[in-house]
Amino acid sequence: MAGGVAVGAGLAVLAAFLGEVRAPAGVLLGVIVAGGVAGAFRPGWAVLRVGAGALAVLIAACLLTPVLRGPLASLTLRESPVKADAIVVLGGGVQCGSRTLEVSSQARLLRGLELWRAGYAPVLTLSEQSGLIGPRDCPKIDALEREMIRALYPSGGPTLVTLRNVTTTRDEAARVRDLARARGWTRVLLVTSPSHSRRAAALFRAQGVTVVSVPAQEWRFDQALIQPSDRLVALRVLLYESLSRVKAALGGTPER
Repeated sequence: MAGGVAVGAGLAVLAAFLGEVRAPAGVLLGVIVAGGVAGAFRPGWAVLRVGAGALAVLIAACLLTPVLRGPLASLTLRESPVKADAIVVLGGGVQCGSRTLEVSSQARLLRGLELWRAGYAPVLTLSEQSGLIGPRDCPKIDALEREMIRALYPSGGPTLVTLRNVTTTRDEAARVRDLARARGWTRVLLVTSPSHSRRAAALFRAQGVTVVSVPAQEWRFDQALIQPSDRLVALRVLLYESLSRVKAALGGTPER
């Protein structure tokens, strides 16, 4: 029984690690209880041991070799930028304590500004959303992005449009769809993290938005996956994206 509880607790920690921290505490408690119940019976304990062993081997392979390069590449949709009506910078995350943008958010914003400076589009869209977790006074992403833009371009800058009340990529796609219809936009450049780019482009196209995917650089880890630390972060990103697809296929709301 104790072993089952330990495995169940490990699964709950893994779920939080993968980004599913928005799940209610009762769900995580249920995972722990299920592990304990399964561990109380010999067949269940055997399955848990085999599963834990297989998971350990898989994680070891991911951390000791660059095996994740191929799966990560399959998540990325990188297209050549072209003239468009707007540059859509998807929201990422914020660090509530330090009140700064997470590195993925910074990378996305700077990529959007790079495209604007190159003359691909005059408008940037930002997303009004708080971090997915944290205190109520956690700053909104678009507010921090506007501060960064003002610091970089105190006497000018791109035209900014805020997408209001969004929590998911699907929300952002719907807001851009409405803007495109209202303003006569025919094409937008879509900026997000590489591992999120293929899924994001699909969500926008499902809303009828014509997008060109021009992802930002990956700042969270070295995509060459030379160091184990980079492979660990890459594993988290890959599993998060995979779970998001599973969740969407089961009818849940896709995460960011």
